[in-house]
Amino acid sequence: MSPQNSNKTSGQHELSDEELRKIVAEADTGGRKPTGIAAMFLLGVALAWSLFQLWVASPLPFTFGVFVLNSTEVRAIHLAFAVFLAFAAYPAFKGSPRAYVPIIDWLLALAAAFCAGYLFLFYAQLSTRPGLPTTMDLVVAVTGLVLLLEAARRSLGLPIVILAILFLIYIFFGPYMPDMIAHRGASLSKGMSHLWLTTEGVFGVAVGVSAGFIFLFVLFGALLETAGAGNYFIKSAIALLGHLRGGPAKAAVVASASTGLISGSSIANVVTTGTFTIPLIKRVGYRPDKAAAVEVASSVNGQLMPPVMGAAAFLMVEYVGIPYIEVLKHAIVPAVISYIALFYIVHLEAMKADLKGLPRREPLQLQQTVVTTLMTISGVIILAGLVYWGMGWIKDLAGDASFIVISVLMFAAYVAIIAYAARFPELHMEDPNQPLEYLPEIGPTLKSGLHFLLPVVVLIWNLMVEQLSPGLSAFWATVFLIFILVTQRPIFAFFRGSGQFAAATRQGLADLLNGLVTGARNMIAIGIATATAGIIVGTVTLTGVGLVMTELVEIVSGGNLMLMLIMVAVICLILGMGLPTTANYIVVSSLMAPVVVELGAQTGLLVPLIAVHLFVFYFGLMADVTPPVGLASYAAAGIARSDPIRTGFTAFGYSARTAILPFMFIFNTQLLLIGIDNVAHLMLTIGTATIAAMTFAAATQGWFMTRNRPYEAVLLLLVTFSLFRPGFWMDMLYPPYDEVPPSELTRLVEAAPRNANLRVWIEGMTIEGRDVSRGVLLPLGEPAANARERLAAIGLTVMALGDDVQVAAVRFSSRAERLGMEQGFSITAIELPAEGRPAKEWIFIPALALLALIIVLQLGRARKERLGPAEARGA
Repeated sequence: MSPQNSNKTSGQHELSDEELRKIVAEADTGGRKPTGIAAMFLLGVALAWSLFQLWVASPLPFTFGVFVLNSTEVRAIHLAFAVFLAFAAYPAFKGSPRAYVPIIDWLLALAAAFCAGYLFLFYAQLSTRPGLPTTMDLVVAVTGLVLLLEAARRSLGLPIVILAILFLIYIFFGPYMPDMIAHRGASLSKGMSHLWLTTEGVFGVAVGVSAGFIFLFVLFGALLETAGAGNYFIKSAIALLGHLRGGPAKAAVVASASTGLISGSSIANVVTTGTFTIPLIKRVGYRPDKAAAVEVASSVNGQLMPPVMGAAAFLMVEYVGIPYIEVLKHAIVPAVISYIALFYIVHLEAMKADLKGLPRREPLQLQQTVVTTLMTISGVIILAGLVYWGMGWIKDLAGDASFIVISVLMFAAYVAIIAYAARFPELHMEDPNQPLEYLPEIGPTLKSGLHFLLPVVVLIWNLMVEQLSPGLSAFWATVFLIFILVTQRPIFAFFRGSGQFAAATRQGLADLLNGLVTGARNMIAIGIATATAGIIVGTVTLTGVGLVMTELVEIVSGGNLMLMLIMVAVICLILGMGLPTTANYIVVSSLMAPVVVELGAQTGLLVPLIAVHLFVFYFGLMADVTPPVGLASYAAAGIARSDPIRTGFTAFGYSARTAILPFMFIFNTQLLLIGIDNVAHLMLTIGTATIAAMTFAAATQGWFMTRNRPYEAVLLLLVTFSLFRPGFWMDMLYPPYDEVPPSELTRLVEAAPRNANLRVWIEGMTIEGRDVSRGVLLPLGEPAANARERLAAIGLTVMALGDDVQVAAVRFSSRAERLGMEQGFSITAIELPAEGRPAKEWIFIPALALLALIIVLQLGRARKERLGPAEARGA
């Protein structure tokens, strides 16, 4: 949909509910709705895909020794399902038929599935001739690549296709490129073999993660939504917050954060919550474009929120080389801070326009509201605590039988919760276009869907306590959710005494079928995106274009660190336009993360790799709200009856508080919970970062306690900077590091605490003949018996030559290799935090004092504005 076609003569963008559903379908699940045998067949294919993914994720293949597949075979079958459904579900052009699948699309779907499944069908033969493709291999590879690009064009749009084609041109025409980016080039045989017949290109890490982790979490989210959790989150948010200033807008932020926990799509998040919240936001007085922008900013922020993060969390596990739990730990604080800042922006907008909330049927006293809310939250915490400690105790006592015992206890908790929830009316979503006279009651609303939290408890338990893989954790959580989906209606019918058990059971089975099919359809675009992005990754590994990007940014930035980061942010923003979250992250992490690591290390910016990957991910994701490409802005504008371009720019302004965070956690990694010493340190870091995000929102929105004066906005930005990055000022007063000789390496590695990082400087020549002199932040991980074992755990072996230390070996695909270390490099220096330097947190005191002064000034002025000139003089 183009901006030109989106605007009517009135300047307003009006879409019917049917058109909105069409936008979501075409963006996320395909726009075709065939009937008859074709519909049944496609439903069967989607169902088969979900069942296949559940099978390979389960322990069953190994238990029974049936249909056991290796990761390459799973990737091939996974992509075969995705491309087949892409050609069947997504029409080729706007004028193509929607009610049936043309013969040509059936043929293309079969051909694409065969090409994708070629690695599965002929795996044994291909393994005997690596790097020596036959004519048949090359025909399949070329055909498969062309069909993949066509599937990507249909399901994802032109941007990612154009990007992939540019990289393909770079592979084959490298010698004819300008000198700065030229390379030797590759033959058709070498290029196609690398991209299609190995796991370096299309069938690389990204598709492996899509097949192993992402599908199960998307399926989990689809089943949870089908079960009614989406409605529960929205209604609960409205019930809790709808009475506040601009209440529906605040409820939209919370509801989008809740659905963002399980959603991998920003546009689906917009339409799921926005169709209900945007009309309510407008009704309390927000301008249409602001109402839409609040929903867009909230929904896109959902892609930053663990545990799914738009599926990027699972990719980071592979690309960064740290456990899934570590990714969640590092990502949680910036995501929560970003949502708090958006919530505050909504409040400031309500203050500026003097907006009110929606009325309750019976106004609640503050005490009653607090008690009801705390009782509900306490119930969930107590339940989670009982599950956590009870399961841990049972596991120690019951041993191998603990699985059965825990399953029985979870079933008992599930039945007990439904018996309690059955006392309250079933949740139904009202027509958002009808006036909402009164808010839903808090207690009944919150209590009616508590059982939806149980699968999330199972997921978290498996991840954090059992420490199972993300795929296996999602599998068991999904199995439990399937059980809930099938049984919740009959059990509710029993406790409510309706007696309609047969109808309730049939509806439960229909919900299960719908959820399994929806999960597969939601995965089509993600599967295609990860495979297409594999072309870019394959180009990087084949041609070394990553080094070219590094040199290009270094030349343009002139070695200036801040200019380099700004350039990387802008490039990520451009690369991310029109790409779904998964492809977005793969592209920016492959191309731009090495740039930040390499150039930052040369200037002394040594940060953990996860901070760099989150930096590029945040800015790639900002493209989702950027006009004229952001489809989420179009969908929200259609609901709000506002201009989509204006909505996009307003949403981009609201997202500015997200754009400042990556710069801050690059320089202050404590925001990623790195280097936190104790609980008090943790609370101080989170508290000051939250205040900083709110002061930044106040400065950029032009309102704090009252309308800002220009100098107050500047002072608020100064407070923001000082709270986010206190080390900047402390570094001016005291040097941050002391240098020690490399001969101290062994002692320092042995003495370092758990998960410590050691700053070392290395020099040497790469295998390409390039001189290297830069810093490296060595992640030391768990303590070991000696320094040699501890370094070996990250893939590094060193040897001492007198006072010098040299890298003796670097294990392939290890964390040391990801840091750019190579055999033969010398460790020239080690940097330790300077002794006697005051803690940088002392800077918080003058920053908070300055903030207090601004508050006093604005409160006095706000009081005068309320009283009026004459009354103020009298007072």
